[in-house]
Amino acid sequence: MSENRRQSILDIARKVGLVTVDELISRFDVTPQTIRKDLNRLCDERLLTRTHGGARLASSVENMSYEARRMLASEQKQAIGKAVSSIIPNNASLFVNIGTTTEAVAQALLQHEQLLVITNNINVASLMRPYPQNKVIIASGEVRSSDGGVIGASAVDFIKQFKVDFAVIGASAIDADGALLDYDYREVKVSQAILSNARHVILVADSSKHERAAPVRIGHISQTHSFVTDHCPDEAFRKLLESFEIQVIETDAHGTSDAHSRRGASEAGSFD
Repeated sequence: MSENRRQSILDIARKVGLVTVDELISRFDVTPQTIRKDLNRLCDERLLTRTHGGARLASSVENMSYEARRMLASEQKQAIGKAVSSIIPNNASLFVNIGTTTEAVAQALLQHEQLLVITNNINVASLMRPYPQNKVIIASGEVRSSDGGVIGASAVDFIKQFKVDFAVIGASAIDADGALLDYDYREVKVSQAILSNARHVILVADSSKHERAAPVRIGHISQTHSFVTDHCPDEAFRKLLESFEIQVIETDAHGTSDAHSRRGASEAGSFD
């Protein structure tokens, strides 16, 4: 019974990303002590990671479901999107890669004009399609059923045809040494092509990405020009960003932001 319950808890975490003690008590009709024991066991086995009042999926080889990722830190992602929209001017070309944070950026850009948006994210293309003042081009390739991402060699070749003003990229995890990480090597190949073919790279990621791990390396924070987040996790990482003269914009859930450092630009919207 205990093993079956723990497996069920793990399955729920895979679907929704986070589980809470109160929700699990109600679901399984057991005592708080029993649930805490189950969570402790799953955390000791490094299948879950403790959070305040519960736990989250801790896998370094398996991502959360798209819906779980979309709901996780949703207010922070909306604020990040608004901050990025202030960097990107009208009449600009840009890449937007796969991710729920990059989709929040696309949402914030809907009122811009004369944008050329090139994406391997079907959700971004669908979101921006009804707005004729902007042009959307979608990459060709295999469509990943889990989240609408277009991946594979065809998508890489497609991206390499362009050289754009901005790239808006997300990552599933950010290592303490500045490595940008993801789960699917086919997706990573597309992201690497995007990094190489944009004049100004904007990394968008909420602070929870510093608590996660993923097995495939996209690149390094030094390959970016701006980093937009809700807040930096610690002073060591902030100093790393400063060492590469990366523009850092930290924003709270209400959309206010503060730029701390800049690379070769006197204004947030300047090109590198």
